[in-house]
Amino acid sequence: MSTLQDKRIVVLMGGASAEREISLRSGQAVFEALQNQGLDVVAVDLAENTTKWVQQIKRAKADVAFVALHGTYGEDGSIQGLLDVIKLPYTGSGVTASALCMDKKLTKCVLDDVAIRVPEDVILKEGKPLHYPVFVKPIAEGSSVGLHYIEDEKVWDALALESLDGWLIESCVAGVEVAVSVVNGKALPPVEVAPKSGMYDFTSKYTAGATDYYCPARISNSQSEQCKQIAEKSVATTGCAGAPRVDLIVPDIGAPVVLEINTIPGMTTTSLLPKAAAEVGIGFAELCVMIVEAAWQNQAGGKA
Repeated sequence: MSTLQDKRIVVLMGGASAEREISLRSGQAVFEALQNQGLDVVAVDLAENTTKWVQQIKRAKADVAFVALHGTYGEDGSIQGLLDVIKLPYTGSGVTASALCMDKKLTKCVLDDVAIRVPEDVILKEGKPLHYPVFVKPIAEGSSVGLHYIEDEKVWDALALESLDGWLIESCVAGVEVAVSVVNGKALPPVEVAPKSGMYDFTSKYTAGATDYYCPARISNSQSEQCKQIAEKSVATTGCAGAPRVDLIVPDIGAPVVLEINTIPGMTTTSLLPKAAAEVGIGFAELCVMIVEAAWQNQAGGKA
């Protein structure tokens, strides 16, 4: 019998970030899955006005929260801090790990310190990259919001950024893009993402048919195992918990490169975590229950 049989679960979704609509889709899928398991679950669409959140959450009278909030306020430690204050156990990483992984630049520094390979920052001269192509992305956004592929100086000039503050400019890494989900510390099989547009941006992520997915990924067994080991090490190093997803590039030669860590990956029909879980025989509903049970069981130990 599940430890959740006599517990009320609140699924927190929506919120105030640029990823609000994706969060609603993730949250609704989780809510329906838990409800179909016969659990006492309520869905709460958190308002875009964050001052209402405490009242909304308390009104649910829940024992544990499934956090399905993406982006700002959901993955940056904000909702985690609020839940800590009102003493409501929750899924995913704690305040520190969430805030760290939301800051892509700081995450790169932490991973680099433990010899995990990350993309190289591009040196700028007179406000322009010294070489192309480059990727330009916000330091603190998710779901590839604001991701730009800059192939030459003309495209760079057309981007017309008012300021480079808050942006990462990185060298492109050629190779196979994979995502490794780590559930309760154990890596699942890598999922290969092959966007038809050539870039795994917001549109490619959330448009049905825009990206081909392969699980297992079309890489060697040794590369697959290496990706899993790196993902587990990345999650442990940053103090993440729950079911974070590590995105990597697997080059032809050399170690895989970690692009970023997503502390609250998507749970939609096109999301990568459910695809990886299915490859090892874990259905979507079972996955949701596993994530909540771990949050409930670990409540006494605290979160990083």
